[in-house]
Parts: sequence; structure tokens; C-alpha cells
Amino acid sequence: MKAAWYERNGAAGDVLELGDMPTPTPGPGEVRVRLATSGVNPSDVKARRGRPLNTERIIPHSDGAGEIDAVGPGVDHGRVGQRVWIWNGQWRRPFGTAAEMITLPEAQAVPLPANVDFAAGACLGIPALTAIHAVNLFGDVRGKTLIVIGAGASVGHYVTQIAKARGARVIATASATRAAHARSAGADFVIDYKAKDVAATVKGLTAGKGADGLIDMDLYSTTSIISNGALAPHGKIVCYGSSMQGDIPVSFPTLLWNSLTLQVFVVYELLSKDRETAIAQLTTMLEKNSLKHAIGERFALRDIVAAHEAVERGDIIGNVVLDIT
Repeated sequence: MKAAWYERNGAAGDVLELGDMPTPTPGPGEVRVRLATSGVNPSDVKARRGRPLNTERIIPHSDGAGEIDAVGPGVDHGRVGQRVWIWNGQWRRPFGTAAEMITLPEAQAVPLPANVDFAAGACLGIPALTAIHAVNLFGDVRGKTLIVIGAGASVGHYVTQIAKARGARVIATASATRAAHARSAGADFVIDYKAKDVAATVKGLTAGKGADGLIDMDLYSTTSIISNGALAPHGKIVCYGSSMQGDIPVSFPTLLWNSLTLQVFVVYELLSKDRETAIAQLTTMLEKNSLKHAIGERFALRDIVAAHEAVERGDIIGNVVLDIT
């Protein structure tokens, strides 16, 4: 099979290679998926740049979609031919979705509704699952005001749609170039965080009370918003990322005297029950065509270097997808 891989960390153009590898055979409890698409996420390029390799070769990317073409012992043969999307394709496993084939435990190949194309399927494992779990952590959001940091980015765009569908009021942050994209997801108000004081604007939009919650893509840059009163007492912060990988100072007095909750998670390590809930909810939304999928740019597998460089630049609005077949 054709595949892309790297054998050392470094710049995309220096370490990514394209060539032939043996076609994998599914083991017990596994399925083999003939991939049509592979999603390229920021975590994939960060791993290529600096995550230590614990194997000789890495086929990158955790997200993808395609059709099951073989099953291993113990798997219902009726799954052959099923359209699926993939989660954790390259998490704690060396070979991900930047290849024509992948084998993995059958639970990690989720049925993809017929009305959803493979490009959208490559956006579900990290962006959509992160978004739906983040909203789930607030419980019932009907009538609540949520701040969505980075609503013009991939996860934030899904978060905004899901929160709005559940009855929340969404105050979003986005740059001027991404503001229209955030509005297209249903945001009630979009704050240009580069031009306005986010906390002051939120307080103005909430009659001085502050928002009930905040869903955050970058805790490092959001701590000042929290410290300056953007959240109402007993509010909650749900965070799934940060641009700073080291220690981040958070104002304990702000958390303490406002009884704020700070909850952090990584989508790769969801508890089984939480992941099952999120997948079931996501499937329902997909079947109802109630989610918009933003595909920013598509590349062929042979152009994986350009795809990684596009994600690193951060100037594409929407998800970056590789077309495998």
C-alpha cells in the first residue's frame, strides 16, 4: 500500500516520506479500513515536530474515513463494506491514517451515515468529538451564556453549532478574518479579540454579570480574560488546549472567590462511557444533517508536506484533509 511516514522529528519537508509499505492484516477484534481521506490536525504536526518516537516509523494522523474491506477473527463479517470514520488512529499506535489502509480495533471504526461524505468523516475524530464532549461537560446549557474561544477554528466552529443547537447563547471570539466563519456557526456575538477587551465586552453583553461558562482552546492566552471577570460566580471553564506547553499561571483568588470550576481534558483519553455518549450524540446530529463541516483545503496524499505546512501556517479557515484514493 502507499503510505506517508517519518522516522525522526523535524520539519515536514525534511522528514516526511512517501512510499510503499506492506498491506496490514487485521488481527483478532480488528477491522481493516481502505481509507478515502485523512484529517490533518494541529496535534499531528506538533507530534511530527517534537513528540519522541517510540518506534522506528510513524504513519501520522489520527482521523480518517473510508470503507471496511476486511475483518479479523471475532468481528462480524457483515461489517465488510461499511462506511466508517476513525478516532485515535495514531494515538499510542505507530501507524495512522496517512496511508491507503489501516487496521485497528473495530470500536475505533464508527459507522458513517450515508449522507455524510468522507471528507467530513475525516473531521470527526478530533475536532467534532472534542467539541461535543466539551459542551457535554456543562450539562444542560439551555438559557446559559457560553464564551467560545476561537469559534472560527475547527473545534470552536463545531462547539458553537452544538451549543446553539442545545439552546445556549454563544459569545464567540475570533479574529477579523474568521469572524464571518464564527457567525456562520450561529454565534450570537463575535468579539475580535485582537481589537477589543474580551472580558469588558462580555460583561457589557451580560449586564455586568459575566458568562456562565467558557470553552477554551488556549488556556495560556485566556487566563487574563478569566481574571478580569468574564465569568459569573459559579461559572465553569472547560479547556482542551494551550499554546504554552509548560506551566501556566492561573489566578487562584479569582477561581476561589468566584467559586469557578476549571476542567481540562484531552480527547484522546476520554473515558469509554464519555466517548460512547459523545459518539452516539454525534451520530444523531450527522443523521439529521444538523452539523456544518468546514473543509478548508484538500491535498493529495503525495502532497502531505504541503498539507502539514498549511496547518502550521494556521491561515486556512476550516479543516485540512488528505484525499487518499
